[in-house]
Amino acid sequence: MNISMHFEGYVEKIIEEAVRLGIVKTKAEALRAGLLELNDKYVLVPPLDELENMADIDEINKIETRIKSGKEKVHKVKDIEKLFK
Repeated sequence: MNISMHFEGYVEKIIEEAVRLGIVKTKAEALRAGLLELNDKYVLVPPLDELENMADIDEINKIETRIKSGKEKVHKVKDIEKLFK
């Protein structure tokens, strides 16, 4: 996503000072850091590992639903092992 933004006054001074002090290299990086801090404070979006876990759980739930509806079949390990002998 590309965004063009203009800041003035107090916010502009904060961004420029963060760049001047070397806390961030660019104004864009300052904005990204601010957004990450906002997320840390309010947990607007769960951390990536949580998102990945949620996606895995969602997939497991879909598979279980297919198994229960008969659209997916479960095989015993010994039957699978026979296929590879």
